[in-house]
Amino acid sequence: MNEKKDIKENAHQGYDKLDEQVSVSKKNNKARNIFRLLLPLIMGLAAVFEYIYVPNNRPMAKQTNFYNGFLWILIGIYVLSLLISIKNKNLREKLIFKAPFYSLIMVILIILDVLTLKTEKLRLPYFPYVDMIFNAIVKDSDYIMESTLSSLKLLFTGYLIGSILGLITGILCGYSKKVSYWVEPFMKILGPIPTTTWLPVVMVLATTLFKGAIFIIALGVWFSVTLATMTGIRSVDKSYYEAARTLGASEHQLVRKIAIPSALPNIFQGLTAGMSSACTSLLIAEMMGVESGLGWYINWKKSWAEYASMYGAIIIICLTFLFVNWVLRKLRDRALIWQEGMVN
Repeated sequence: MNEKKDIKENAHQGYDKLDEQVSVSKKNNKARNIFRLLLPLIMGLAAVFEYIYVPNNRPMAKQTNFYNGFLWILIGIYVLSLLISIKNKNLREKLIFKAPFYSLIMVILIILDVLTLKTEKLRLPYFPYVDMIFNAIVKDSDYIMESTLSSLKLLFTGYLIGSILGLITGILCGYSKKVSYWVEPFMKILGPIPTTTWLPVVMVLATTLFKGAIFIIALGVWFSVTLATMTGIRSVDKSYYEAARTLGASEHQLVRKIAIPSALPNIFQGLTAGMSSACTSLLIAEMMGVESGLGWYINWKKSWAEYASMYGAIIIICLTFLFVNWVLRKLRDRALIWQEGMVN
C-alpha cells in the first residue's frame, strides 16, 4: 500500500512539475512575443532620435525633414496595427512573425543615415542622404508619377498580350499532340535565349519603340506561361478524362472543366514567373530606347548626376513591382481558394 501511495505521490508531483514548466514556458513565450512586437517600435524611435539628435558631419547640410516625417508615418502605422492586433489574432501572429524584419529595416535606415549624413563615410554625390532621396521624390513627384504610369501601361500591355497568347498556346500544346509537334521545337530553340537578347533587333524593326518594347515583354511572358500551362495540363491524371468521357463530356468540356482547373496552380506559377520576366524586360527596354517610364527616368537623372532622384526612382520601382506581385498573388489565392493549404 505504501508503495502505491509513493507511486501516486510521485506521479502527482511529476504532473505538477510538468504543469509548472508549461506555465513558465507560456509566460516566457508571451514575454518574448511582446518584446518582438515592441522591437520595431523601439527601433523606429531610435531612428528618429538618431536623425534629430546625432550631429551632422556637415552642419550646413539642408534637411527637409521628409525623412523624419516618413519615419513617424511608419511608426504611426505600426502602432495602429498593434492596437488592431489586440483583438485580431491573425494580425497579431503576422506582426510577431514579421517584427524582426521590420526592425531590420529600421536598423538599415539608421546605418544609412549614419554613413551618409552623420559621418559622410559614403560621400556625395554618389551616396545622397536619405532625406535628400525623399526630398527628390517629393520635388519630382509629377515626373515620377508620369513615368510610373507610363511604365505600368507598357508593362501591363505586354503582360496581358503575352499571358493570353501563352495560355492559348499552352492549352493547345498540353492537350493536343499535333499542336505540340509543331510548336514545342520552336520553344526548345527560343526558350534558352533571354528575351532581352532580341531587344536591339526588335527596336530596329519595330515601327515604334513602344511597340517593340511590348513585343519583348510579351515574348518573355508568353514563354513562361506557355511552358507552365503545358506542363500543368500534361500532368492531369488521364483517368479524369476517361471518367468524363464515360459521362458524355465533349472535348471542349474536357478542356474547360478538367484540364484548365487542374492546371491552374501551374498556370499561376507561369504568370508569376512571367511577371518577373516582364519587369526585367520593361526596365531594360526603357533604359535602352523607350523615351518614357521609370527606366528612362533613371537614365536621365544619372546623366545629370542627380543620384538622389535616381535612387528615389529605384525605390518607386521596388514599391511598384512589389504591389503588382502582391495583386497577382491575391488573384492566385482567390482563384485557388478551393485548393487552400495545397498552394504556397
